[in-house]
Amino acid sequence: MPIDRRDFVRITAAGLLSVTAGRTAAAERLPNIVLIYADDMGYGDLSCYGSAISTPNIDQLASEGMRFTHFYSASPVCSPSRAALMTGRYPTRVGVPRVLAPTDTYGLPLAEMTIAELVKTAGYKTACIGKWHLGDVPQLLPSNRGFEEYYGIPYSNDQLPSVLMQNSQVIEEPVDLDNLTERYTERAIEFMQRAGNSPFFLYFAHTFPHIPLAASSQFLGKSGLGVYGDAVTEMDWSTGQISNFLKDSDLDTQTLVIFSSDNGPWYQGSTGRLRGRKGETWDGGMRMPMIAKFPGKIPPGRVSHGIATTMDIFPTVAGLTGSTPSANPLDGVDLWPNLINEKDVVPHDVFLYMSGWDVQCARLGKWKLHVSRNTSPPWVPQPDAGVRNLPLPRPELYDLYRDVDESYNVADQNPDIVVTILDKMNALIATFPQQVQDQWYAAMATPVLDTPAGAVPVAL
Repeated sequence: MPIDRRDFVRITAAGLLSVTAGRTAAAERLPNIVLIYADDMGYGDLSCYGSAISTPNIDQLASEGMRFTHFYSASPVCSPSRAALMTGRYPTRVGVPRVLAPTDTYGLPLAEMTIAELVKTAGYKTACIGKWHLGDVPQLLPSNRGFEEYYGIPYSNDQLPSVLMQNSQVIEEPVDLDNLTERYTERAIEFMQRAGNSPFFLYFAHTFPHIPLAASSQFLGKSGLGVYGDAVTEMDWSTGQISNFLKDSDLDTQTLVIFSSDNGPWYQGSTGRLRGRKGETWDGGMRMPMIAKFPGKIPPGRVSHGIATTMDIFPTVAGLTGSTPSANPLDGVDLWPNLINEKDVVPHDVFLYMSGWDVQCARLGKWKLHVSRNTSPPWVPQPDAGVRNLPLPRPELYDLYRDVDESYNVADQNPDIVVTILDKMNALIATFPQQVQDQWYAAMATPVLDTPAGAVPVAL
């Protein structure tokens, strides 16, 4: 049976003495890291990003920390975005360009270091609670990728078989989705309690608001905005429980908390005026909410308009914990100087928007350049010939600081910017696996409609 939130806090408080004991040397220990990751939550699904859904606990994270307005996933779909988060590398570099199915026998390669494996070298306790979706064969599960504990669904909740796992064992089939957020939250707090005096890394990857949607009985109907709003409301409650635990156990000032999402909304969520949705490389499919809080380190109430990505979390954690990554080159950058207000601009060069193996757009500063697009969006029936990535007759250039919904193509007015971004794209793509390069050059060689005189062609 669901329990009242006040009862939940009282129950968990009973275990706090074991956590707070021996904290006299707490200031010398490495920081805890709590990474809360939503599934299919849109840029406009939190009230601090303009949503009608009330999310006071997540809003409080933002008011006590820093909120990003131009934070990007490395993919518009689940598995690739998580591969990038876990490794700090583009998903095509790590061989996860598409959504994994339960029948797949591959996933995130063992040669790739995860954040959990990174921080374990520094003595961290680690746990993954929730969705994994980077391989469900035994050697690729979280319990073999640096996480000492795992409790969750190994892929999306609409994929079959519907199983809940604890470490490498199935403990429930089919999964009762109605109280899943509540059970995740209980497990997350229990893990932090058991960590004792050791620094911990908690990766709390929610199942919702991915469909099929569900919420426990105390949240159904609470939002007044349907079960989607109810599921988000319960996730906000869960975030509040994590925050309360950290404060009540005197861990708040020793913990970096990050909240974000894997990709844009599917059917029901809000992109907050951004164009496109999940599965597309318009910003609505890849620009995410992102909030970071670390009392005493990150100044409260800040809003960053710098361009950052999920790939930046890995190098940020590496720098913060003094951990050494593997030899695999990273695509992300350390956000710490930006988080603590030493720098206003995140030191990114060009950022690639990719759909599967295909490069379709690039972001450089305020500019976004579209060069190719799929023949149909992901929510309509595929054409008889299947979905293809085709070059645009002319590149499309958008100023995302002035044109949030990518409506006004200014390529003709800024041909030098188009050429600069194309040159940077070609240089970066040359460092990618051969399949990415082959797809890029094949797309750019595809015949397109005649380009008007004086316009810059896509392929240079």
